[in-house]
Amino acid sequence: MAEIKVPELAESITEGSIAQWVKKVGDRVEKGEFIVELETDKVNAEIISEEAGVLTQILAEEGDTVLVGQVIAVVEAGEGAAAAPAPAAAPVEATPAPAAPQAAPAPVAAAPVVEETSGERVIASPAARRLAREKGIDLAAVSPVDPQGRVRVQDVAAHGTAPVAAPQAAPAAPKAVAAVDESRVTVEKMSRRRQTIAKRLLEVKQSTAMLTTFNEVDMTNVMALRSRKKDQFFESTGSKLGFMSFFTKAVVAALKKYPYVNAQIAGDEIHLNNFFDIGVAVSTEEGLVVPVVRDADRKNFAEIEDSIADLAKKARDKKLGLADLQGGSFTITNGGVFGSLMSTPIMNGTQAGILGMHTIKKRPVEVNGEVEIRPMMYLALSYDHRIIDGKDSVGFLKTVKELLENPEDLLLNS
Repeated sequence: MAEIKVPELAESITEGSIAQWVKKVGDRVEKGEFIVELETDKVNAEIISEEAGVLTQILAEEGDTVLVGQVIAVVEAGEGAAAAPAPAAAPVEATPAPAAPQAAPAPVAAAPVVEETSGERVIASPAARRLAREKGIDLAAVSPVDPQGRVRVQDVAAHGTAPVAAPQAAPAAPKAVAAVDESRVTVEKMSRRRQTIAKRLLEVKQSTAMLTTFNEVDMTNVMALRSRKKDQFFESTGSKLGFMSFFTKAVVAALKKYPYVNAQIAGDEIHLNNFFDIGVAVSTEEGLVVPVVRDADRKNFAEIEDSIADLAKKARDKKLGLADLQGGSFTITNGGVFGSLMSTPIMNGTQAGILGMHTIKKRPVEVNGEVEIRPMMYLALSYDHRIIDGKDSVGFLKTVKELLENPEDLLLNS
């Protein structure tokens, strides 16, 4: 017999949610085969079986929160059919004690699946318990379909909105879920990743002295150079020449000139990073993720384009690893792909700056005393004013602008 446990993914990850079971009870499982997808606040992880056999028990349903080290399934060696869940399995589901040695005691104590609301011992999945509390339903009053008597989410949803027993009335009262008119409002639970994004963006806003400075760049020369060289570039490198490599190169050059923009605060210290790992924001169905292009200062244009394309594909395919997301020193985000004309981007984590790109718009501008129509882009630098002064922030953005308006300099220095 092999217990399938939630693996340790990273020091900062202590729990996750079951995204989907690829296998069901009774299915044959090969050693090393992917059986369940776990969603964490950073990445989706594929959990495999360490033993070949038959999946006999699933101890956590899709949507359930599980802790690192917690047993979520059991695989029995051999070819036989899966055993039906025995009554003895209920205490295993009811008490997530195996997770205690590897997780804080508080979360474990908060997640029992046994409810005793009306003098009865009710066995319920964590997801069913949460839904019952949200809807104000006494689990003891729910009729389960499971012959073993285990209450599941479907049972609670089918039960409706029965009143809660007196001991639970008070905690349910502050919640506004029951008051929502479902004919007028669609209620959607936030994914774990969306909750984490919201939490971290709010933390950045509350814990930094964030300011944003703006400039605009004339994209005429970059666009002309790209148009002239893209076919030759593709033939010689096999990579498509986009705008991101130009911006990444310009940012690296500006960071070298203004090192405090490439720094971060650690307590009462300023850590000046001597590396240039540039995060590139990528939009996915689950929300924004920021994979990192490592050592961007050492990469040429083709290598940067390849890195960004590879990371973007992995993000869309949900294949990003934790190593792809950690350790960036500065971030670039491109709202222009969605048509944004101007924005104030929020910094990423502990970084001190983020560059916002925007849509290219033809506008009349003065050139050598004459008014011309040029392809212009607004640039925005949000920065932490605690360590970056206006002089450095404006100088950084001006350097990026000048390099982009003279892209040959970037090619010569790359």
